[in-house]
Order: sequence, then structure tokens, then C-alpha cells
Amino acid sequence: MSTLFRTKSVEQSIRDTEEPEHALKKSLSALDLTVFGVGVIIGTGIFVLTGKVAKETAGPATALAFVVAGIVCALAALCYAEFASTVPVAGSAYTFSYASLGELVAWIIGWDLVLEFALGTAVVAVGWSGYVRSLLDNIGWSMPEVLSGPDVADGFGFDILAFVLVLVLTVILVLGMKLSARVTTVVVAVKLAVVGIVIVAGLFFVKSANYTPFVPDAEPQPSGSGWDAPLVQLVFGYAPTNFGLLGVFTAASIVFFAFIGFDVVATAAEETKVPQRDMPRGILASLLICTVLYVAVSLVVTGMQHYTELSVSAPLADAFKALGHPFYAGVISFGAAVGLTTVCLILLLGQTRVFFAMSRDGLLPRFFSKTHPRFGTPYRPTILLGVIIAVVAGVTSINELATLVNIGTLFAFVVVALGVIVLRRTRPDLPRAFRTPWVPLLPVVSVAASVWLMLNLPAETWLRFGIWMVIGVIIYAVHGRRNSGLAKAAARR
Repeated sequence: MSTLFRTKSVEQSIRDTEEPEHALKKSLSALDLTVFGVGVIIGTGIFVLTGKVAKETAGPATALAFVVAGIVCALAALCYAEFASTVPVAGSAYTFSYASLGELVAWIIGWDLVLEFALGTAVVAVGWSGYVRSLLDNIGWSMPEVLSGPDVADGFGFDILAFVLVLVLTVILVLGMKLSARVTTVVVAVKLAVVGIVIVAGLFFVKSANYTPFVPDAEPQPSGSGWDAPLVQLVFGYAPTNFGLLGVFTAASIVFFAFIGFDVVATAAEETKVPQRDMPRGILASLLICTVLYVAVSLVVTGMQHYTELSVSAPLADAFKALGHPFYAGVISFGAAVGLTTVCLILLLGQTRVFFAMSRDGLLPRFFSKTHPRFGTPYRPTILLGVIIAVVAGVTSINELATLVNIGTLFAFVVVALGVIVLRRTRPDLPRAFRTPWVPLLPVVSVAASVWLMLNLPAETWLRFGIWMVIGVIIYAVHGRRNSGLAKAAARR
């Protein structure tokens, strides 16, 4: 049992990054990290989720729901910032867990992140494909159904656009982090310009009467049943409400998903020039920028149209169409398509870095821990995972699996927050460039908030997540436990 909870010292983790064959090239600044964070957080959520939640769950108070979700993420972000500046090693929550909670927990969270980033990349690639096909239809070009994916084709369908997107992004990641950062910077600039246009243009059509009532009267949600019901309802009998004050918190558990991705910034710690200074800046700055933009967009869209009239599928674009401005609707669709490109790129980046870190520690085959002699990137896992995800995105309809991305992220938040408390007690001597305030109170609040949001997810999501975790534990028992670097070091002694 003691081997299951053996920890890898922070000093050893850092020494492993200095081996020439397993070292990643340091090329990122605080600005690059902030751009990565904004690039992965702002996706379809800002263009779609705002209207859906306003119409069905919170009304104009959706802006407050974004604030609540932003606070939950900020609690986790403060914990990530301490770890990323103290343990500047690839792997994010996986590496942090290995240094504080032990090998088995590290393997579980690493396995969880592999699922989170893989499904996230594939889901977003399919969404990007849909936006691009819509833009092509607007100019009179239509993709053949057989090449439009299983959601469109009658029978077998292969989503060629999603497949090609993932392969192109894989090549960019192999060629180097600085190139990835430059591509991301350009795309994020375009995306932010589109969001800015939406906010400024929308302000001219805001009517104060649409904000009344700002917090609509509470309505009970239709009772779920079986595996479709939220776990909190099955376990405690509590049925979440729509609208009203409690509806704001219900909405927060939904719009939280629009923030998913800021933790990916921590996976690039090893490739940052001055991680002790720049990792906290990148993580917290990207989260702050995105929270402000989300709140602004939600206020604009609920001010342009009464929340009861909003479209669910494309609220911002349809709001402009309803007011007689189809040009802005086209701009929004273009911004959504461009924005999803960076989301795919950075999710794929995060997964390859976690996979690389796990292979360097021996928990996965060390074949994947070699970096490219010229580009300094983990090209082997990048190519392997890129091809697999490209195929998955091309042939699978996986929208129903998207909630697995959310539960995986929240689980990582819980583990990182607990890790901060443990490492403060076991290694108080470690130099910490950034210290999470109010430990252990703030991490405990972070754990409680994340668990509450997890409980609002369907029981079916918990079942699928549990099955994936069981598979991971079996792989660890068969391979990882015996082949980890710590196990081999112990055998030599």
C-alpha cells in the first residue's frame, strides 16, 4: 500500500526536466500564457451558452451566474498558480498531485486529464466543422453529406473538416511552442475583435425594459428521472430550480463550462521562460479577461431582446437578425469559427503535455518521453494523440459525452486544491513565488464549490466517469506501478 502513495519530490521533478532527451524548450512569456488562456476559454460558450441559460434558467441574472462561476474558477486558479510557480513542470494537476498526494492519485488525475482534453478537442473540432459548413452554405458551397459527419449524413458519415483541422493543429504543435503561440495570438486577436464588435454594436440596441425583471420569479425544474437526473437530486432529493436566486446558482453550474480550459495554461509551465513569475500572471489574467467579457456579452444579449424571446441555438446572431442587422450575425458566426480553432489547439497542447509527463515518469511507456532534437517538442505523443483524436472527431457523434469534459475538470480542481493543503504541511520549506492566500480555508472552499457543481451533473455522467477511472486503475496496476521511475529507483536501492 505504501507504494501507491509514494510521492515524487519537487526537486526530482525539476531535475527530470533537465535531461537533454526529455527537456522541453522554454519559449513562453506571461503574454503568451494569457493569450493561451483566453484562446482556450472563449469558444462557443460566449456565442451560444449566454442566450440558452438566459432563456431557460436565469434571465438577465445570467450575468450574475457568470460572476459566480468566475469566482469558483478563481478559487481553483489561485491554487493552480501556487503549484505552477512552485513546480514548473509539464503535466499540470498530474505533476502537482505526484508531488503532494502520491503516485496512485497522480495516475488517476493524469488519466482523467487525458480523457478531458481528448474529448474536449474532438467535441470542439466537430463544433468548428459545423460553423464552417454554415459559413460555406451562406456563400453557396455545400459539403457532401458523406463528408459532413454522422450528425448530418444519412448513414455513414465522415467529418472531413474536423479531421483535417486536428491534423493541421498537430503539425503546428510538433513544429514548436513559439509557432503555436504566434498562431494563437493572431487568432485570439481576431476573436477578441469580434467579441468587441458584438458588445459595442449591441449597446446601441439595448432597451432597459428588457432587464425587467432582472431576477425572474423562481420556477421548479421538470423532475429528472433515472440516469438523466442530477446526482444531487438522486442522492439528496434536492431538485434545482430555474430562475429566482437559486436559479442563478443553477445557471452558474451550467455556465461554468464556458470557463473550462484555463487550467490548460498550467500544462505549459515547463516551457515558460520565468514560470515563477509568469504562470500566476498568465492564469489569473486570462481568467479575469474572460469573466469580464462573459458578463458584458450576457448583459448585451439580454438587453437587446427580452430573455423569453432569445434563440437557444444562436442567440447573439439571431438577436441581430431580429433587429434587422444580418451583417453582425455573419460576423458572429465567423468569430465563433475562428475562436474554436484556438480552443482545439490548446486542448490538444494540454493533453500531449500531460501524456508526455506521465511517460517521462514511467507510468506510460517512456518511448513517448523523447523530445524532438530540433523543435524541442514531445512529437511522439503529439502525433499519436493527434491522429487518434482526428479519427474520433471524424467518425463519432460525441456531443452527449461532452459533460465528461466538465466532470473531469472539476475533479482536477478538487485534487489541486487538496494538494496545496498537503504540500504546505509536508514541504513548508519550499520556495513559493506565489502563495495561495488563506490556506487552508480558500482551498477547502474551492473543493466545496467544485463538488457542488459536480453534484449537479447527470448521474449518467458519473457512471461513465467511473468506468473510465476503473480502466485507468487496471492499467496502472498492470503497467504503471511496476514501471514508474520511483519503483525502479526503489528496486535499485
